[in-house]
Amino acid sequence: MSLQVSVVMLGVQDLDRAKRFYVEGMGAKTDQDHPGFVRMVLGDGAGLALYQWAAVAKDVGVSADGSGFRGFSLHYTADTRDEVDTVLQAAEAAGATILKPATAAEWGGYSGTFSDPDGFLWKVATNS
Repeated sequence: MSLQVSVVMLGVQDLDRAKRFYVEGMGAKTDQDHPGFVRMVLGDGAGLALYQWAAVAKDVGVSADGSGFRGFSLHYTADTRDEVDTVLQAAEAAGATILKPATAAEWGGYSGTFSDPDGFLWKVATNS
């Protein structure tokens, strides 16, 4: 057996706001929509689930008081620099905060970052 990720679940403060951001603003497709829980399909099949913040904390057995940098970011790998710019523009229009505008990266690619309405970090990058 090898470790795999099937779905990333985000604990969010406002489920309706988060759903609007990801579905209406960023084009995710709703797979399941229940009171207090939404699961979406991203791109070619990765799953993203949204669940109330306190419910996620309770589910995994930790305090809901966590704050600050969460020690991870989600990444969108784009095919072109134009796609990076387009994704960042769509995210900002949907309510994201651009943290780092897209620029040429020291490793030779092109990338920028945004924070979704709940503070989750997304890096959008291309190797071209």
